[in-house]
Amino acid sequence: MFSMKSRNLRTWLRPAAVWVLPILLAAGCGKQTAELAAQKEKEIESLRAELEKAKAGNAAAETELARLRKDNQELLSLRNKVRQLGEDKKQLSQQAQSAQAQVEQAQAQTQAAQSQVQQAVQALTAQQQAAAAARAAARQTSAEALANACINSLRILDGAKQQWALEKRKTAADVPAVADVAAYLKDGAMLVCPAGGAYTLGAVGANPVCTVQGHALPQ
Repeated sequence: MFSMKSRNLRTWLRPAAVWVLPILLAAGCGKQTAELAAQKEKEIESLRAELEKAKAGNAAAETELARLRKDNQELLSLRNKVRQLGEDKKQLSQQAQSAQAQVEQAQAQTQAAQSQVQQAVQALTAQQQAAAAARAAARQTSAEALANACINSLRILDGAKQQWALEKRKTAADVPAVADVAAYLKDGAMLVCPAGGAYTLGAVGANPVCTVQGHALPQ
């Protein structure tokens, strides 16, 4: 009985399968398509998210690249400045060395000039001392010459006075006048002291004298 019912069911199902199966297949395909569409949508959303993330990462990378480029430019600028500073330092060092050499040369020239000046001063001092000694010697010689000339004049005056006393029969106490003595002198002219001194004839027994110190006949 059970087998009959099974055969009847299969008989009934066989014609129903003709239109049920497409429906089931369509239902199954629609569900699968929906699932695929949902999966694709999820994949698309995931790709969109990754794309946005990639865009954001790209923007960040571009920002970082721009920063790195800026830093690189600043680094290059700093390197140029450092190089320029190094060149300036080197130039300043050379200028300082040149200035130091010039200063040392100027100091050497100054020392040489000072030495020459000192030698010139010493030579001038020696010349001045020699000139002073020469002037002193000349003054002494001149003074001696004047004294000798004056003493010679005093001898002449004393000789004229003695001749006057002898001819006029005068005593040692008699004092002649200037005119009396001048008569026995050359051209009748009274002698004068070459140093500007004044003569005093005095008595016949005394030596004539001059007012200049040191102009005197020996006693």
